[in-house]
Amino acid sequence: MQNQQLTIDVAGSSMPSYLARPDGEDPRPAVIVLQEIFGVNTEVRRIADLFAGAGYVALAINYYHRTHPDLNEPYTQEGLQNGFAAAAQVSRATLRADVAAAIAFLDSQPYVKKGKIATVGFCFGGSTAFVTATLPGLAAAVPFYGGMIASGFPNGEPEGLADTPDIKVPLLLFFGGKDEYITPEHVARIEATLTAAGKEHEIVTYPEVGHAFFRESSAALNDHEVKDAWARVQAFLAKHLG
Repeated sequence: MQNQQLTIDVAGSSMPSYLARPDGEDPRPAVIVLQEIFGVNTEVRRIADLFAGAGYVALAINYYHRTHPDLNEPYTQEGLQNGFAAAAQVSRATLRADVAAAIAFLDSQPYVKKGKIATVGFCFGGSTAFVTATLPGLAAAVPFYGGMIASGFPNGEPEGLADTPDIKVPLLLFFGGKDEYITPEHVARIEATLTAAGKEHEIVTYPEVGHAFFRESSAALNDHEVKDAWARVQAFLAKHLG
């Protein structure tokens, strides 16, 4: 496996990114990894490496690059507050610009199968995966416990569900039944809204786990759910990316 730090230009701003991919130059499908609210940290790079180990080109982008390019907060209450402050500086427009730039970068690489790109996001990144599923050039999106899908964004913009009519790709969404941020009512409304709009989707809820159940620090406690979710993600991507 190969990995490297690089930057991608987004309208004159340099977006730091972490690229992980299998050895060799054979074209492979790609996954854009969208960070938790805490920044592009060791956990986000672990996720990228996980996908690379499964045969995907994985690109973890830093969508805080305009205002908080070095943000790397601990999983504490203070870290969460600092993460929300950074997230309040991004908008749908900047998120879409960043993901569009990532798509263009990947499509230009000889080791990527052009047009075979998905997003996978966690926490705030899960919400980002949802609202950027409106972009051309994607084949699928996997939001994990996106707290702003059915709640307003930190910058005051409306909930992600407002963008449902413009979603272009199949969705696989994961939630924890004991999530303190995302209630069963939120999940039910997401299900109802996507169904009413005729959007291809699957929602998986694990009743006994909370928020961020896929994170490495939580995974030992949620071994069954993590293994099941990872198997579902791989099957979903195999279906839509080939």
